[in-house]
Amino acid sequence: MDSYVIQMNGNRDLSSVLDVHVNMNERNTVLGKMKGRKARWAVRASDMSKKTFNPIRAIVDSMKVEPNPNKTTISLSIGDPTVFGNLPTDSEVTQAMKDALDSGKYNGYAPSIGYLSSREEIASYYNCPEAPLEAKDVILTSGCSQAIELSLTVLANPGQNILIPRPGFSLYKTLAESMGIEVKLYNLLPEKSWEIDLKHLESLIDEKTACLIVNNPSNPCGSVFSKCHLQKILAVAARQCVPILADEIYGDMVFSDCKYEPLATLSTNVPILSCGGLAKRWLVPGWRMGWILIHDRRDIFGNEIRDGLVKLTQRILGPCTIVQGALKSIMRRTPQEFYHNTLSFLKSNADLCYGALAAIPGLRPVQPSGAMYLMVGIEMEHFPEFENDVEFSERLIAEQSVVCLPGKCFEYPNFFRVVITVPEVMMLEACSRIQEFCEKHYQNVEGAQEECDK
Repeated sequence: MDSYVIQMNGNRDLSSVLDVHVNMNERNTVLGKMKGRKARWAVRASDMSKKTFNPIRAIVDSMKVEPNPNKTTISLSIGDPTVFGNLPTDSEVTQAMKDALDSGKYNGYAPSIGYLSSREEIASYYNCPEAPLEAKDVILTSGCSQAIELSLTVLANPGQNILIPRPGFSLYKTLAESMGIEVKLYNLLPEKSWEIDLKHLESLIDEKTACLIVNNPSNPCGSVFSKCHLQKILAVAARQCVPILADEIYGDMVFSDCKYEPLATLSTNVPILSCGGLAKRWLVPGWRMGWILIHDRRDIFGNEIRDGLVKLTQRILGPCTIVQGALKSIMRRTPQEFYHNTLSFLKSNADLCYGALAAIPGLRPVQPSGAMYLMVGIEMEHFPEFENDVEFSERLIAEQSVVCLPGKCFEYPNFFRVVITVPEVMMLEACSRIQEFCEKHYQNVEGAQEECDK
């Protein structure tokens, strides 16, 4: 037997010598067994990866259609305001990033929940008497999507269920189902500007309901809930003791004819995790800076949820430190004119698009009030050659090179979504092509039926 002695110099309270005896023969035997234990390669994807399903990607990839080569492609499908270059962020925002980079202070690791000074800045920016915030109530994340993921992960266990809107942002379902969490879809009502069907919502709640997701302003609807409607949503949550995950990434991105109400300002007794970020309001989605605001004035979450969120952030080391270093200047120096100009452009485009599409027989657009989208209903009975909204959207690409996401991507068939961030001239051209497409394929079924009756 071979023996080794390791001499350790250090704390006098510890043994000065540690004898480690290794039986080399035994070691070789163990290694031999380990080598023989795996007869062949058997690398398999994890169950979680197999459960991960992005409906938008799956539907779009399955469409397999080429745009009309004689027409330039106009994409009204991507929720990225930077794609066409017509909506740049403000110069103060980019200067803040340059200053943070040049300072050399933000090249190392930050705490997993973000720098204290950066969290203080976010807390100060969103703090108000109706919903007070301190730095301890803020967790910085890699974009709003990670904020949503962390919030879902801390609130729900496999086997529980969450309530999400229909139509709604597909990421909620993608994340939940990958974690073994059941999804229940509550209906939004297009005839009521996409308000929640509150009776349907409440009927879905059971003892396994972990949280309710409220997205306001909405993707894909472009709707903005009134204060009265938000209070009714909170009443359901309070009555059923269900916490709320508020996706408010489009907060303050509302048009001049309505007002955005942060959900947490309207309730003291419903615990809320509000998710937001820089992506949309500051037009920098690629910078991946999001946050969770913890509103828990009745201490219902207590330390458990807060501690759970901190532990979950420790799986990775938080968002980009340079963006964190720039937050103070971004929040304080971005001029109001920048926000105003962005919203003026979006409202103008929304009005233009809504007006043009509302005049087309067979289409029923729903007027948006904020965010960057509008939903358009398709009266499928007037387009009998198309089986569904996916086929309608597919043929629109093939014939007119206009790309819209079919409603199926948002669990809402017979609709399609339009992104309103494209340049005005492009929006006009897209609407013109959609009109041409609909006029070609529209059939007046009532007139056809009258002819048959004769």
